[in-house]
Amino acid sequence: MERGRVALRVIPGSVEVSSEPAAPPSLELAFRKYSPYVAAVAMRLLGRDDDVDDVVQDVFLSAVKGLSQLRDPDAIKGWLATVTVRVARRKLRTRRIRSFLGFDQVPSYEEVASPGASPEHKAMLARVYAALDGLPVEQRIAWVLRFVEGEQLEDVARLTSCSLATAKRRISAAHQEMERILSDE
Repeated sequence: MERGRVALRVIPGSVEVSSEPAAPPSLELAFRKYSPYVAAVAMRLLGRDDDVDDVVQDVFLSAVKGLSQLRDPDAIKGWLATVTVRVARRKLRTRRIRSFLGFDQVPSYEEVASPGASPEHKAMLARVYAALDGLPVEQRIAWVLRFVEGEQLEDVARLTSCSLATAKRRISAAHQEMERILSDE
């Protein structure tokens, strides 16, 4: 038996309870409300602006099918974040293959920092994202979600569709490698 949300409707002089589930938001409304969030998460995961538009488009193409199946309309932001991580993972893997084959251009990480950031801050972020390029994709995603996005460990595990122990291992391995790489420079 599927449980739906209970909606309260207040009518002057009475309260009416409906057991019909709340309707999910339209794709247009979801896009207007959440596309900046999806783009920001994608930008932080990817580190470059060149794939962000493609990720946002792919996430909302998935939303065409998925929105109607979403049981809790309030969970849309978390669901979109999970889809964003999944799409970014594919982009990062593709980027890694293209780089290995020599088809990827030399990355510029200037867009990661906010426009008003100091040159030192921009240089530091460029070093961090260059180091992230050397990590395995799963470790990179877990590390970015934890230390750049500021997600809790449980949320990192949920967003990456892995166990809490696996998320912790990935974050720890990435953190050790990031410390090693950045301390060598």
